Amino acid sequence: MTDNNARSPQSAEGAFESASAEANASAEASSPATEALVKEVAELKDRLLRTLAEMENLRRRTEREVADSRTYGISTFARDLLGVSDNLRRALEAIGPDARAALAPPMASFVEGVELTERELLKVLEKHGVRRFDPMGEKFDPNVHQAMFEVPDPSTPAGTVAQVVQAGFMIGDRVLRPALVGVAKGGPRFTPSEGQGPSSEQESQDTSA
Repeated sequence: MTDNNARSPQSAEGAFESASAEANASAEASSPATEALVKEVAELKDRLLRTLAEMENLRRRTEREVADSRTYGISTFARDLLGVSDNLRRALEAIGPDARAALAPPMASFVEGVELTERELLKVLEKHGVRRFDPMGEKFDPNVHQAMFEVPDPSTPAGTVAQVVQAGFMIGDRVLRPALVGVAKGGPRFTPSEGQGPSSEQESQDTSA
């Protein structure tokens, strides 16, 4: 007696192939949607990374601007005060050492008061990042010095600051006002060239000998 519910190997294989075909068809149908989803996720990730990078750059730029504002925000005001410092210095330099030694006590006290005022002004400026510099004897640097004239001086190397007309000022690491200077123009030192004969004075001495 045969069982009607039993299936032959051929029918079972056909059912498997049918199920596989249905699965493949379902996968093929869902493939475009999956690809679109993956693409959207990649785009969103790229946009997120770009946004994070822009926010980090903005944060760093803001911190730098805040720091610069603290350091250089008073540049205009400080530059205006330099004229006061210059006038105090000129007033003190107008009185030579001999004239100052001969001053009456009240005038001597007045001059000392001017010196104290200048020192206090420079101290306040330095407190806010502004410092005075005197480049006498230093190598000329066009970034911080302004050459006004040349000083012929064979004993000093060319390009050396030989005279300071007006001191310079820095604020932070920037030049608030360059120093006005005179630059040495050193002449070549005389050295006898190779093969040069003796001088006429030496020749006369040798002849007389």
